[in-house]
Amino acid sequence: QVQLVESGGGWVQAGGSLRLSCAASGDTFSIYAMGWFRQAPGKERELVLAIDWSGAGTYYGDSVKGRFTISRDNAKNTVYLQMNSLKPEDTAVYYCASGRRLGPVTTRMKEYDSWGQGTQVTVST
Repeated sequence: QVQLVESGGGWVQAGGSLRLSCAASGDTFSIYAMGWFRQAPGKERELVLAIDWSGAGTYYGDSVKGRFTISRDNAKNTVYLQMNSLKPEDTAVYYCASGRRLGPVTTRMKEYDSWGQGTQVTVST
């Protein structure tokens, strides 16, 4: 398993942008699928975006299509979440997660078994 540390959260006005990073350590990053999840108060944790081990395959949740982008740099052991046109409903704790998987991108939460500590994103009106 890898250890994950997120950074880049904060407060932003609606329409603004933020970039989250998730740095991995402890194993060969390039064989792990990565996902960004979020959890708003009183709601279940949901998958927002995911990327396969190579970076060629991605998944985008309907609520973020056209606004958020996931990418990874295997040389830097880092996955990124670029968030543009942020809305108040994007307010949540964002978590990155990894799953040891050489295959197509997966949306199954149980495939992700290492989690970061989370970073708060707050979007104000």
